[in-house]
Amino acid sequence: MTTGTQVHRVFNFSAGPAVMPESVLEQMQRDLFALPGVGMSVLEVSHRSKAFQAIIDQAVADARELAGIPENYHVLFLQGGASTQFSMVPMNLHTTGMPADYIVTGTWGKKAVKEAKRVGEVNVAATLEAENFKRLPRPEELKLTRGAAYVHFTSNETIQGVEWPGEPEGVEGTLVCDTSSDMFSRPIDVTKYGLIYAGAQKNLGPAGVTLVILRDDLLLRSPEGLATMFNYNTHAKEKSLYNTPPCFAIYAVGLVFQWLKAHGGLAAMEATNQRKAGKLYAEIDRTGFFRGHAAKECRSLMNVTFRLPSEELEEKFVKEAKAAGFDGLKGHRSVGGLRASIYNAFPEAGVDALLEFMREFERTNG
Repeated sequence: MTTGTQVHRVFNFSAGPAVMPESVLEQMQRDLFALPGVGMSVLEVSHRSKAFQAIIDQAVADARELAGIPENYHVLFLQGGASTQFSMVPMNLHTTGMPADYIVTGTWGKKAVKEAKRVGEVNVAATLEAENFKRLPRPEELKLTRGAAYVHFTSNETIQGVEWPGEPEGVEGTLVCDTSSDMFSRPIDVTKYGLIYAGAQKNLGPAGVTLVILRDDLLLRSPEGLATMFNYNTHAKEKSLYNTPPCFAIYAVGLVFQWLKAHGGLAAMEATNQRKAGKLYAEIDRTGFFRGHAAKECRSLMNVTFRLPSEELEEKFVKEAKAAGFDGLKGHRSVGGLRASIYNAFPEAGVDALLEFMREFERTNG
């Protein structure tokens, strides 16, 4: 909302595109008219220029530093979102003659399976859809294929609010992960994976760019007849500059990486995220008026899903919350209820303010 020249920022609980660090937004605003020393907007600078090469090189270097990415992994900035990776992954890696295993823990995992089946044989190693994806599969529930082309899982499901605390147990071979909604929210051991991908618009920056971290030996799997833009070799060889990349989005992601470094890196970010989510879950569990969707041992630090005693109360909660300056709290239609997305950049003060609102709402409606 705007009054005169004063701009008031609401607390943005949207699942994505999501809240970004205020200092990054301010830097983007300063550079929007002209980059220092360049004399033109960051929106105008050529992707073939030295100025943009410096931007993307720094972003790659910072990503490697933050996550400890080894030199035998490529760091790519691609287009098409994680949804395009649902197709690119099997198109490039499903070439061993063996099925690909998919561990399905929510809506995005289901979408990944749908696209993979267009390419080759898929084994759904586990799915908890019958339980509305309220929990993760236990190790004994995983039906993995020996020698699978790869094993795919989604680290955090934004809609159901279910998150893996680490990697699934008992996986051998090439592990592939969609980390779109919790990438760089905590430390990650990249060496356990063959390929990691993440749409930026949750934790890394604005919509329009997708981070892909790919082990170099997997490039040998891509078939020769694969369309140029869908072949990882194309983008690895040209260092994400085969065609005009999403320059502004890459620049913004680079600023977020610098913000993460300035705030202590991924370990410090994990501690902050645990504290924010812990406060919110404690309030949800306090009296039973609110109830969480995900099983306690599987709860997401990024997307807190919960319900109220009735849909009427949920609608009232969303309406009154929006009037009070809390936006994006309505849950996804497949789960219903409420969802508070509290990604890296979401301020802890916003969590504290929501807790006060929840307590008052319970007092007047409980």
